[in-house]
Amino acid sequence: MVKELPPAYKDIEPLIRIERLPTIWCPACGLGIILKLYTKAIVKSGIPPEKHVIVSGIGCTGRMAGYVRVDSYHVTHGRAIPFAVGIKMAKPWLTVTVISGDGDIVSIGGNHFVHAARRNHDITVIVVNNYIYGMTGGQSSPTTPSGSKTMTSPFGHIEEPFNIPYLAYAAGASYIARWTVFHDIQLLNSILKAFKTKGFSVIEVLNPCTVFSYRNNIDMLELIRYFRTKAIVKRDVKFEDLRIEFGKPIIIGEFLHRTDKPSFEEKYLELKKKIGGG
Repeated sequence: MVKELPPAYKDIEPLIRIERLPTIWCPACGLGIILKLYTKAIVKSGIPPEKHVIVSGIGCTGRMAGYVRVDSYHVTHGRAIPFAVGIKMAKPWLTVTVISGDGDIVSIGGNHFVHAARRNHDITVIVVNNYIYGMTGGQSSPTTPSGSKTMTSPFGHIEEPFNIPYLAYAAGASYIARWTVFHDIQLLNSILKAFKTKGFSVIEVLNPCTVFSYRNNIDMLELIRYFRTKAIVKRDVKFEDLRIEFGKPIIIGEFLHRTDKPSFEEKYLELKKKIGGG
């Protein structure tokens, strides 16, 4: 058991459930970086921790909620978004964040993702994309790049992967960004911006996975080097150009920030006042 964090982490120590450390995550996985950045964003946001809520589903990333010392919910596979929406509808003054994996958010929970974006619910969704179902042995997920090998596609994946930013844009999200776990300052700033955005915010975070590396016979250090060197920051790009082809450069950045679109919660409260519901 870890008794205290190093001095560099003193600012977030009150927000980490130290008694649960070390984490279950594999060496070289970037989920620890995301945990650090999310808690740093809470501190920097100026929003009291008691007004923050984190919801996670099932899978490697789904364990995130168990390490954060704010109101935390570890819910059924694929149901993190509707659970978060329920919290936001009941207590709209809370800052509600979903942090879960690509399989949890855009596969099992894909329908919830689309309709929450369509309604423009005022929550932040951080989709950690590691291209695979890592915790359950390495099956292909909706974001597995074509040609990649998984437990369920040992001869190469033949499906087209989801382009998450494009999906979020088409469904109606208000804020859309994509970073890798190595772009920590940019990712931190995106989380802070998402907290302040009145509407559905989506941040895709690309994270190297030891299971994906193993299945594709790629040295983990090479996979990390790929994420560090092949990610290119671009602005004013077409969403259809954000498709990921493994081995080729990946476009990252902040792609959309709308401030003119009211959230579902704002419209709901306005409707309640109109019909005399308080």
